[in-house]
Amino acid sequence: MSKLTEKITKTPRGWDTKPRERLSYYLYFCGQNAIYNLVSSFLTTYLMFSFASEAETGVDPLTLTAGIMLVVKIWDAVNDAIFGVIFDKVRFKSGNKFVPWLKISLVFIPLTTVLLFAIPNSLGTNAKLAWLAISYILWDTAYTLCDVPIFGVITAMSENLDERNSILSYKSIWSGIGSGVALILGTVLVGEYVHLNYTVVAVVCAVFALITMIPACFRLEERYVGDRDEEFTLRKMFSYLAKNKYLLIYYIGYFFYSSANVSVALNLFVSFYLFNNSQFSLIVSAISLVPSAIFAFLVPHFIRRMDKMKLFRICTLAAIALSVVMWAVGYSSIVWFIVLSVLRSIPVSILGVMLFLFTPDCAEYGKFKSGIEAKGITFSIQTFMVKLTAAISAAIPMFILGLSGWVSVNVNNFDELARSGVTQTPHALSVLWFLYVLLPAIGYLIAYFIWRFYDLNDHDVQVMTDCNAGKITREEAESLLSKKY
Repeated sequence: MSKLTEKITKTPRGWDTKPRERLSYYLYFCGQNAIYNLVSSFLTTYLMFSFASEAETGVDPLTLTAGIMLVVKIWDAVNDAIFGVIFDKVRFKSGNKFVPWLKISLVFIPLTTVLLFAIPNSLGTNAKLAWLAISYILWDTAYTLCDVPIFGVITAMSENLDERNSILSYKSIWSGIGSGVALILGTVLVGEYVHLNYTVVAVVCAVFALITMIPACFRLEERYVGDRDEEFTLRKMFSYLAKNKYLLIYYIGYFFYSSANVSVALNLFVSFYLFNNSQFSLIVSAISLVPSAIFAFLVPHFIRRMDKMKLFRICTLAAIALSVVMWAVGYSSIVWFIVLSVLRSIPVSILGVMLFLFTPDCAEYGKFKSGIEAKGITFSIQTFMVKLTAAISAAIPMFILGLSGWVSVNVNNFDELARSGVTQTPHALSVLWFLYVLLPAIGYLIAYFIWRFYDLNDHDVQVMTDCNAGKITREEAESLLSKKY
């Protein structure tokens, strides 16, 4: 049995977690990412369908919906900051800090997801906008209630850095499975052959998520609760963030990386308009699945031999290079498009596995540097940036396509779109191709230069973790660090 397989099915020496506990953690991400990717991948398409009739009133439906999505993020900024403070203050009778929040959010995530994809076509423009704004705010809040705890609980499950890195790496593979479920459902059920709508897709994904998220609420163990978190005021919160420079560096880079990553939101339109079938994206995804899965599975092996951030930056450069080549080659050759898509999927899949390996490290650094236990604030920054950039990456293509002269059509699925006979101008299609391939590369490039300032290494994080846990003294830790922080 390989070491990688052993770490999934058995408990390696020095680890705290149990196999069933880890499986429940992975399954939670499977369900959560089915929900998240349904929203990030198909909400743009759903809104472009649902609000198309508003074009008849003289209102640009793309600008309209893009604007409301960004406005909602004003609440999101307040919402995440508030929850971060609440999270660090609330004490449950069980003594647990993370799992109770998972139980609270268990039902709200599926319900608000269905609500978001159930805007009645019979409503007027203002009523539709109100439905979108309210349901998006409710979904956004429910997602915050689960995202901060599920990422933060890893710091209470184990203090072993290798165990944390391995669990977070493997959970990304299961996240990919959940994303694949949403991708298949959202593509096939609304495609030219099944003729269903996104409300049905949302219901199916919600049920799937509910089933897979339940085990974690009862099997995860919080072994290391740490110190009582600081009683935060707004001033103390900003003071903590100012001292946690690596958290700021990483998530400023992440902002550009993720905000420009609009490919997922445009997948179906690229398949339909550039390759004449909305199902084409499934073919590319299926061909890319094997190499992507192999390299994603090997990430824990890689980061035991190479510092995480070094590998992360290498993969970012590889994704940039392959994106530029793909854009230059164009979409006239299906074969070349598939080949380059498969090659690009390898570094992108590694990046996807590693994206959130750095937040626990920043939490340990923040405590070591400031003496403040503030996991709620730290992980709420992660949740805020994920949701903010998801909204921006959904809004950007709608804004730009609206300016390009994109023709919107009020339909429920791609079969109705095909029968409508609507075509797009060559200029609109060239803009679609630019957004799909080159805009993400621009975001990656900006992020790469920002991430070059992130020099917190794995060895030092483990030393800080041991010091934070009281296993070694501050003086011992300072002597063991590779540099002065």
